[in-house]
Amino acid sequence: MLFDSSTRSELARSFGVTLVVILTIMLTLTLIKTLGQAAGGNVAPQDVVLLMGYATIAHLATMLTLALFIAVVLTLGRLYRESEMTIWFASGIPLSRFVRPVLRMAWPVLLAIIVLELVVWPWGNRNSAELKERYQKRGDLSRVAPGQFQSSRDGSRVFFIERDGDDATVGRNVFILANQHERESVTTASRGRLLMEGGDRYLVLDHGQRNETQLRTGEKSLARFEQYQVLTDTQVLANASQLPPKATPTLELLHSPNPKHRGELAWRLGMILGGINMAFLGVGLAASNPRRANNWNLLFALLAFVVYFNLITVTVSWVGNGRASLSHALAGLHGGAFLLALAVIWLRDNGNRFCLRRRAKEAAA
Repeated sequence: MLFDSSTRSELARSFGVTLVVILTIMLTLTLIKTLGQAAGGNVAPQDVVLLMGYATIAHLATMLTLALFIAVVLTLGRLYRESEMTIWFASGIPLSRFVRPVLRMAWPVLLAIIVLELVVWPWGNRNSAELKERYQKRGDLSRVAPGQFQSSRDGSRVFFIERDGDDATVGRNVFILANQHERESVTTASRGRLLMEGGDRYLVLDHGQRNETQLRTGEKSLARFEQYQVLTDTQVLANASQLPPKATPTLELLHSPNPKHRGELAWRLGMILGGINMAFLGVGLAASNPRRANNWNLLFALLAFVVYFNLITVTVSWVGNGRASLSHALAGLHGGAFLLALAVIWLRDNGNRFCLRRRAKEAAA
């Protein structure tokens, strides 16, 4: 049918353009955030692109939901502004009839949102957490860039070293400033190498000296050595810590009674139900007056999306804190939003009819 095909094709074009714009903005913001983390020493510089990819994939479901909602509002809003909607209404096609082409265009997007939220979201968060944790747990010597001063993981030591050739375990012209237990020491050596003993990592220094100062008494001491060992990391091969709820697989969340896990499950299911509801809400909120050359309907629609998104966050917090059950939170918010969307569409279809009947009765009286 011409009505279905034309509506679906315009919706698809609008969705594609909107998704590209949102994805570009998201990539820019993610790049700025990730570069800031790399500059602050929280992530490895070589992992910036990989972390950007994980973050983008993890939030792709939200971008798809927003792009779908904006596409519906823009497409139907254009039909209102150019009086095409008036022609369809005069032909006997109500606003509720637009739900079918919207859903036929949106079902692949909604299916992608389901896969992204249930599978890709925890996978991306888990990989991002592992990359950050691996970088934070690296040894003190591996934090040091050749020719630069760099602090240790706990901030108690400052290293300076020059790498000797391509071997990352050997260095020369080593300088270590340590401040521990009210003692400040400066250790210098001509050469240094890494030594593994069990799960600990040591820096073995050759031909150097150590100056130590007692900060409380001011007493100083000097010691020269032929070889000296410095412990750089006590848990080089530590096991990964327990995954956060957002990195936990969905099947584990379903079988876990932990409120934090239930809250994360409320987020994933809420985003899926939210994508469906936003498609219905877009149909009802797209109405605009063709006599007014503005896009206030789009502004109100975006405001509705922001409010809905924040309400999802609030319900996640309530479920995670044990203030509400998962079923009550999902039914209360998303069931109410679905009923509201149907009510708006019904009012758009029957509101004018009721107004005409009222005016006819008033005129007859």
